[in-house]
Formats: sequence, structure tokens, C-alpha cells
Amino acid sequence: MLTLQNTPNHAGVKISGDYFDLEELNKAIYHVIGDENKYLHYTGSRTRILGICHAIRQAALGERNVETVFNGLTDHAKKQKSFISPDKNIYFSTEVLWPEILYAAVALKDFVRLHREDAAFPDWEPEVHVITHFQSLVLDCLHGQVPEAEYQVIMKTFSDTAPVRDYAVQYIDFLNLKYIDMAKQQRENALSSVAMKIATQDSDYNAFRQQVLAAATPSKKAIHEIQFKADYPEKIDW
Repeated sequence: MLTLQNTPNHAGVKISGDYFDLEELNKAIYHVIGDENKYLHYTGSRTRILGICHAIRQAALGERNVETVFNGLTDHAKKQKSFISPDKNIYFSTEVLWPEILYAAVALKDFVRLHREDAAFPDWEPEVHVITHFQSLVLDCLHGQVPEAEYQVIMKTFSDTAPVRDYAVQYIDFLNLKYIDMAKQQRENALSSVAMKIATQDSDYNAFRQQVLAAATPSKKAIHEIQFKADYPEKIDW
């Protein structure tokens, strides 16, 4: 079963599941976002989501975290069925920063909408339901980390988010790095604000986007092609 949990120091979310859970999520994401020649105004968002897919894929291959989880098989059940079996399953997991996972939840709304417009019978595609389940897990995990009144506002805002067409995805790097630099309590206090910034495309985001567009204009580059000049730390205090 796919699960999402807040990391101990509130830096992000740990995505956990067995091999098949993680592969199912990756397959669904690839199915919905399409190939690189589709939805060209969402190339930056697609690239960021594929970054999460890469981390999930590495986790499924055992290259991230490996843990054991009780599978529900009790000694009584084993005696009744007369067989010997482990009572734990192997689960794999990877961490994703809070701003990154929240943006993915928002951007996937657009990809699901675009996919629905192209697909013949999207309501019957299991991949669409896997994606919406994943988005609900992200917001449910957020629910446990912010005050209820703030969460209700966030939920309404996430339900009415503007499209992320030609989004300045460098802004997520900016938020990620600010969030990494915070202490545990600061992260906890700032999480609602970060969620709202991603959902609303507020004045700070719009000012940031104008800077990116100004950098893109002389070289006639697309907005997603402008590099954000800052390095992530090798180790994150998750």
C-alpha cells in the first residue's frame, strides 16, 4: 500500500510502498503526463515531476531507503494454514521536499485535465485514479501538519488553483532551498504559507516569474530553459 508520511524534521514527505506500489505510481504518472513532445507549455512542470519519478524508481530498485513492514500475518493465522512465512514485507521509500511534492500535486491537476481532454474513456483508466489517489495522499499528509483552519483554506485554494501553463518552475527551487535552510520549528510554522504560495501564484511568485522572463528574453529561450543558479546541499536534514 502506498503511503506518505511527514519526515522527522518536517523537510518533506517520505513516499513508501512495495515494489509494485511504486511502479504503479510511476507508470500512472508517465501515462498521464505524456511524452516530451506533448503539452509543450508544461515542459518545465513535466521535468520536475519526472524528477520525482526518478527518485521513486531508484527507491523501487532498492537504491534509497529499505525497511520492513508488518504484513498482517499473525502466528495464529500461520498455524491455521499450516505454513511458514515471514510476517513482514519489504517496503521501499524516498523523501521529497515539501515544496516539490506540493507543486507536483498542483501540476498533476493540469496534466490530468489535459489527458482527460485527449482520452476516449478517462474515467475507466486506472492510471487517472492512481494519480488522484496520490494527490489526495499528499494533501492528507499535509492535513496532519498544519492547523485545521489553515488546512481548510489550503484545500479550497488547491481546488481552485490557476493552471501552471508556462510556470516559472525555478520558483520551486527557490522555495526548496529556503525550506532546507530552516530549522525544524521554522519549517513546521512555514508549511501553510509555502502551500498557499504554490497554490495561489501570489505577488512574490509573479515578481519572480518576471525576473525569469527577463533573463529568457535576450537569448529567446523558453521560460523552463533558464537555469536557477543555486546548488542543493549533498545532505538534507530530513
